[in-house]
Amino acid sequence: MYVGVTSDLIRRVYEHRAKTVDGYTKRKGIDRLVYFDVIDQAPDAILYEKKLKKWKRDWKFNLIERSNPLLVGFIPAPLLTPSSDTC
Repeated sequence: MYVGVTSDLIRRVYEHRAKTVDGYTKRKGIDRLVYFDVIDQAPDAILYEKKLKKWKRDWKFNLIERSNPLLVGFIPAPLLTPSSDTC
């Protein structure tokens, strides 16, 4: 399970699926987005991320399961083509 912050969700999901960025998600093969939250201000998003990272795994799973009980992956692959201005 991975918790992170981004200002460009489509680009970040593409990076995870294409394994273009070294790190935890590449090592663990994490490439499916099953939950996201929109927070307008970056400092607030970072605080929320830090809070979630301290949660127990089952608490995070319960948060995800409440909004996505079947754990369906969001953002179909055809939408994950990086635009020329972001890469």
